[in-house]
Amino acid sequence: MAHPAVAVLERHLTLYKRLWRASLFSSFVLPVLFLASIGLGVGGYVGQVQGVPYVVWIVPGVLASTAFQMAVGECTYSVFGEFRWNRGAHAMYATRVSVWDMIGGWLLYIVFRVEIAVVVFLAVVGVFGALASPWAVLTPLVAALLAVAVAAPVTAFSATIDHDSYFALLFRFVMIPSTLFAGVFFPVEQLPGLVRPLAYVSPLWHGVELCRAATAGASPPWPVWAHAGYLLVFAALGVWWAGYAFRRRLQD
Repeated sequence: MAHPAVAVLERHLTLYKRLWRASLFSSFVLPVLFLASIGLGVGGYVGQVQGVPYVVWIVPGVLASTAFQMAVGECTYSVFGEFRWNRGAHAMYATRVSVWDMIGGWLLYIVFRVEIAVVVFLAVVGVFGALASPWAVLTPLVAALLAVAVAAPVTAFSATIDHDSYFALLFRFVMIPSTLFAGVFFPVEQLPGLVRPLAYVSPLWHGVELCRAATAGASPPWPVWAHAGYLLVFAALGVWWAGYAFRRRLQD
């Protein structure tokens, strides 16, 4: 018999089989179109950034932001609905599935979704010659780490709130600012010194810099272990919070 966490993963994959067509555009087509319009179109006017063509420079940013936005988006209404709408989490908890099995299976599902999008994106940009380093093969690992670091706390947040209107605040004040000011479109060093530390706090910035080091062969601002360590700590704290939130919500 499959491990309970694997059974939870299978459940989410079974549901995704019915809904995968709805995610094609946002997960695969939109990032490529965005790269073509900004990386190639705007890049023709920008020229080079930090010694590399703008399209090469922006590829890791778009890749990391895709993983970031997928992790945030998938862990909002889907998780909230499991507790408030269809009570699927309560049904699972009534079996031998534990809280940690639910969280583990869910995070595995998020990583699965992100990895498919990242691999397809890498294949497309590789055809266009936008990968400047063989270390680009490591970007799926970075994307997986970033996805868990983001998905775990957002999952906990979604299990904590009592109304889905809070998601508008999450999107407006966390996801959008992080995407705009975490080094995806321009170097963080161009931000005012007072605002710059806010970018460093975002896990997206660390994911972007690790992806950029892999795809462009550039040295990240911090040591690789520091960027990866920050994401690991963020993920661990998020998983702990998710466990606490799930246990409290399952008592309802």
